Amino acid sequence: MPKVLVSDKLSETAVQIFRDNGIEVDFEPDLGKDKAALLARIGDYDGLAIRSATKVTEKILAAATNLKVIGRAGIGVDNVNLKAASRKGVIVMNTPFGNSITTAEHAIAMMFAVARQIPEANASTHAGKWEKSRFMGVELTSKTLGLIGSGNIGSIVASRALGLKMKVIAYDPFLSEERAAKLGVKKVELEELAAQADFITLHVPKTDKTAGMISAELIAKMKPGVRIVNCARGGLVDEEALAVALKSGKVAGAAFDVFAVEPATDSPLFNLPNVVVTPHLGAATTEAQENVAIQVAEQISDYLLNGAVSNAINMPSITAEEAPILGPFVKLASHIGSFIGQLTEDPIKSISITYDGKVSEMNTKALGSAAIAGVLQTQNPEVNMVSAPVLAIERGIKISSTTQAKSGVFDSYIKLTVTTDKMERSIAGTVFSDGKPRFIQIKGINIDAEVGRYMLYTTNRDVPGIIGSLGGILGRNGANIANFTLGRSDAGKDAIALLYLDEPINESAIADLEATEFFSQIRPLEFDVS
Repeated sequence: MPKVLVSDKLSETAVQIFRDNGIEVDFEPDLGKDKAALLARIGDYDGLAIRSATKVTEKILAAATNLKVIGRAGIGVDNVNLKAASRKGVIVMNTPFGNSITTAEHAIAMMFAVARQIPEANASTHAGKWEKSRFMGVELTSKTLGLIGSGNIGSIVASRALGLKMKVIAYDPFLSEERAAKLGVKKVELEELAAQADFITLHVPKTDKTAGMISAELIAKMKPGVRIVNCARGGLVDEEALAVALKSGKVAGAAFDVFAVEPATDSPLFNLPNVVVTPHLGAATTEAQENVAIQVAEQISDYLLNGAVSNAINMPSITAEEAPILGPFVKLASHIGSFIGQLTEDPIKSISITYDGKVSEMNTKALGSAAIAGVLQTQNPEVNMVSAPVLAIERGIKISSTTQAKSGVFDSYIKLTVTTDKMERSIAGTVFSDGKPRFIQIKGINIDAEVGRYMLYTTNRDVPGIIGSLGGILGRNGANIANFTLGRSDAGKDAIALLYLDEPINESAIADLEATEFFSQIRPLEFDVS
């Protein structure tokens, strides 16, 4: 009989699901806070059900001698060491859509609260004051809401805002014009949004690109009297800069549920009269907690009893029989997707995947999910193989695939083609007998390149001196080239290069390469080769 530990506060209904499925379960909702006790007992369990309090570290995983699956009741898995879990062979699942409505509703509630100064007015009235003239608010009707991020939660906020008769504009690199029209929003660039919006709400993950995206510079371009709501992730907004703008009146108000440092015991936004703050309550409703708890119990049970994998963060939804053969091709599809994703900045209209040869007879659904996830993860690291196709459809990206018999020298290959309004880009790859994925074609140019962690991709006209220039500039900037792969369409025409580097390339090296004017594209790449 499988045995599961529930180490965080989880719905009793979820615990009963385990029991009803014939799974032995220990419900100890405070154990996750006691690292020593968890370390001593984790080896007894096949499954672990958690929320955010339990920290599943590498040390905990090393002691988890029987652990097969971790289920997180919620979206974020920052409290789980994913690399250590993957190395250990432990599946990590989450529940990506269980609290979307709750979080969206909290954003709308925060928008009302800051528009009508409800918390301040409440405190004043409770104190026996009757300061009716002090709390002059604004209506939401006819105001412009600037939506930063139009994914699952953002699209729900848009729907609610339209119901309130607001005008909604949206900034999202992955939002197509077709999807925007379906949502009833106008697609704009970030600076346009800043200049036009009366209210701004954020609905994006925290990544290298989104961290600090609401900066002092962007605030300066905002409409005077704007109000900003963040129920997404801490660190998206420069809190110091926002505090200055709130004090000056440039920003009329702000409502924050998340902070750069949590638990937040101090913040530049605290104690400002025009700021509403809550302690990360976005998913804190009875319904949401019940939904994610039930979902995680069902997923863990299904895996332990039937081997079915759902909403896995660190592995595809494939059977045990498929895994040895499919695994290397899953990595290949992910790498190809990541390559294209790192090259593509414009909104994607379509993703087309061709499976040639033996791979066409494999689980192409899992392979397609891996490829799409690779593309989307460059903008949203929380995307996984299960959620990627759903998120692609939500963004209006058309997905298509073709299977065909062996057409060339390779027994199998996968070709991924991405289309935007400005270009079409294709990359193909295969898996050699050594089990290692390789890129075999880029931009129609044949190449044989293994996948490295840190790489540099360049395109140029095939003329003398390019290789020497690349090597010289990188050498002068302290970048060590571990390997070098070249390809070209024909003499004097398009050429490409893939350089394997020991470390990420620095910005000065890129600037020096750009200054030569030899290259039409210079793009640092990073791949997960663990």
